[in-house]
Amino acid sequence: MESVLTRTPDITRDRFDAVLFDLDGVITDTAAIHRACWKEAFDGFLAARAEASGEPFRPFEDEDYLRYVDGRPRYDGVRQFLASRGITLPDGDPSDAGGLETVCGLGNLKNERIGPALAEKGVDVFPGSLAWLEQVRGQGFKTALVSASANAATVLEVTGLLDAFEARVDGAVLAKEGIAGKPSPDSFLEAARRLGVAPDRAIVVEDARSGVEAGHAGGFGLVVGVARHGDAASLRAAGADLVVEDLAELVR
Repeated sequence: MESVLTRTPDITRDRFDAVLFDLDGVITDTAAIHRACWKEAFDGFLAARAEASGEPFRPFEDEDYLRYVDGRPRYDGVRQFLASRGITLPDGDPSDAGGLETVCGLGNLKNERIGPALAEKGVDVFPGSLAWLEQVRGQGFKTALVSASANAATVLEVTGLLDAFEARVDGAVLAKEGIAGKPSPDSFLEAARRLGVAPDRAIVVEDARSGVEAGHAGGFGLVVGVARHGDAASLRAAGADLVVEDLAELVR
């Protein structure tokens, strides 16, 4: 595999105190499952809308997922994607039934699909990510998980990684405490606060453009982009200081 490092990494304890990891696509290979569940939810809505209006059906594409949904809180992703198609729906309420034509209804429909999909397909951990996570923990770095997923705790429990992070700021925390999701830096800043480290002494590790933008906007000491989709240039443009195809490239 050809490395896409933008420069030689200098990830040492004299420079940094903590590493803040995204989950889907960084630690676990679950991004494809999330993408498929989003496609099911959006395509059903878009097909019904096209049939009612007589307009051509334009399905939800991989690029839509990467540009508008990946890394964002669930309802924010719905709003961003619909806006890209010139569609406005009422927000509704988080208690809306899945499939109701509201932002919350579409988001909840996706969430209803993710549990069974994860149970059926299982959750794989990227070996390179696990190796580097173990390395930085062994070197004395504090670690936190920062994810928009409301299912993050379940995924960590299934993979045996629940105790690998000293702090967790996930979708449930964002909703409970009213913290803005990525690309706002607030979730990463909250994780740094919980760890008791300054942002410029912390490393952000992300595979989504929105997450890289968040790390860059938060003034973090190093933003590492993980280009699993052949999108190294996009992650650099979003503000990544360092881009790898797999975190195994950082293992020393």
